[in-house]
Amino acid sequence: MARDTSATTVLLTGASGGIGSAIAHLLAENGYTLLLQGRNPERLDNLRLSLPDPERHQSMVADLTDPTQRQALVERCRATHGGVDVLINNAGVSQFALLEDIDDAKLREVLDTNLLVPIALTRDLLPLLSQSPQGAVVNIGSAFGHIGHPGFCLYGASKAGLHGFSEALRREQGNRGVRVHYLAPRAVDTTLNTEAVKNLNRALGNHSDAPETVAEQCLKLLQSGSSSRRFIGWPERLFIKVNALLPTVVDSALTKKLPVVREYAAGKAQ
Repeated sequence: MARDTSATTVLLTGASGGIGSAIAHLLAENGYTLLLQGRNPERLDNLRLSLPDPERHQSMVADLTDPTQRQALVERCRATHGGVDVLINNAGVSQFALLEDIDDAKLREVLDTNLLVPIALTRDLLPLLSQSPQGAVVNIGSAFGHIGHPGFCLYGASKAGLHGFSEALRREQGNRGVRVHYLAPRAVDTTLNTEAVKNLNRALGNHSDAPETVAEQCLKLLQSGSSSRRFIGWPERLFIKVNALLPTVVDSALTKKLPVVREYAAGKAQ
């Protein structure tokens, strides 16, 4: 018998992005009630109106890197009838550049958005999540958090940190009832990727997935009865295992691709 999800409320950050929109549509189709966070009110409301039973869902405009706006979002969640059962930390930014070309402002933006915000938001919502029998956190990571890839030092560091946070929190919440899931996609076809990234993936033969593939895996995690982590894509899952056991093998493989990475990172490739 299918589980009744009509009483399960999900706060989805970065809802109007490619992965966020796909997750929103799939969860709404499966009966979840959604609190949709983003920074663009028009895009958020357009998304809400496109969902099944749009009156059941709410748009919550906030810049999560602003502590005042983040706290206001938390207060709205506390005031929501029935509270919040699930937090999906999906909001994120990418950065394809060599480390020497990244300034301090970009360092702060990527680390704040991809790592510090999910940690802070999870901390602030844990008291609410712990009151729910369905209490859960889903952190959207990346294969680059497990395979250090040249050109993605900053992005990979932020996602590696998110994985470490997810792992420790899962163990910390092991006897408290809040499930902690970690989902690591490989490249995904969204507007988050610049033309340089798309061209690099084509040049290196890297595969990518549709946002709907990520959404399907996210739903499976929510439907599971225990905390878990999931990696998307083959051979990326194999590379992650090889990288953990024999990192020098991956060092050698990626070093051979370095001239191509540098060319696209510098914008010199045609």
